[in-house]
Amino acid sequence: MNASAPRPPHAQGHPHADADDRLRADLTELLPPAPVPDLTPERNIALRHAVLRTALASDGAAARPARTARSRPGFRIGWIAAPVTACAIVAGVAVLAPQDVPAGSPDRISAGRTASPEAVQILSHAALAAASAPAPDARPEEYVYVRSLVAHAGRGADGGQAVLPAAHRREVWLSADGSRPGLLREPGAADTELGARLPVYELDHRGATPRKTTTGAAPASVTNPNHAYVATLPTDPDALLRLVREQTRGTEGDADQRAFTAIGTLLAETWAPPKVTAALYEAAGRIPGVTVLPAATDAAGREGVAVARTSHGEQTQWIFNRTTSAFLGERTVLTETTAAGRKGTVLGVSAVLAKAVAAAPGELPKG
Repeated sequence: MNASAPRPPHAQGHPHADADDRLRADLTELLPPAPVPDLTPERNIALRHAVLRTALASDGAAARPARTARSRPGFRIGWIAAPVTACAIVAGVAVLAPQDVPAGSPDRISAGRTASPEAVQILSHAALAAASAPAPDARPEEYVYVRSLVAHAGRGADGGQAVLPAAHRREVWLSADGSRPGLLREPGAADTELGARLPVYELDHRGATPRKTTTGAAPASVTNPNHAYVATLPTDPDALLRLVREQTRGTEGDADQRAFTAIGTLLAETWAPPKVTAALYEAAGRIPGVTVLPAATDAAGREGVAVARTSHGEQTQWIFNRTTSAFLGERTVLTETTAAGRKGTVLGVSAVLAKAVAAAPGELPKG
């Protein structure tokens, strides 16, 4: 049996051979070598893909060195190392490894990733519900009124963890045609005019009497909206997202998160036409990194399902009614422990309670 198998030198009467060596040598003669079948091309590709996926999932920038595990003599187990690169090709298949820019880099946009299918589905349902909702019926001289509950965590002058106070009422009046200042009202604070022209004094020449005038109001934009402007936003989701990105461009931070936050503010504090609101939801579904939370609660205690996006250790959540897909409110939560608080600390919460038409700023809608 297997007579041609060479006998190891230490088993051929070597003076230092021990009993275990002789036993292993005898077994080598008695037992035929185990058959090693060739891999099929399909199995070979599958194994290569598995190795590559493991390598791409690792955090190291270079491959781990190959090492040999101890085993019985005659067998060697090697760890296969694959380099982690921007693009690896296995069996003719190109796999791109995302190379995220550091969080503090200018205009960071998450390339190579998309919103989760579940988030896209929830936002699509919200878009369909919004498209069939009643349109704002404000006349040019009237105001769009939005009432909500809000709470924002604060920290003391000596630092310490953030504390979330009880939610309070927030009321906003926006000029329907954008020609007059709006109004913001919150308890415990003076009313704030929105988009008001500020008084200034000008000198025509040295020694002249100062002449009172006003500064021009900031132009309407995604970050400084009025009702008339919101009504003109694109209804094509791709065009709308491009506009939001352009108008929220910054020098640092996460550009995707800025776009997500700006859209959330438009949803919460303006009353856009149904097609524009639907486009806002569809545009949000095109932002990379948007995911789903099975449950979340708004400032009014209403529970629903949420879509969320995380950046710089904070997660912004949009909460929707499970049945009607109506937008309920937002939450901002720490996703990691920082000086502001432990992971899971709520930094802000809101709930949209009403959107209606008012005759003047400061006046409540009829009914």
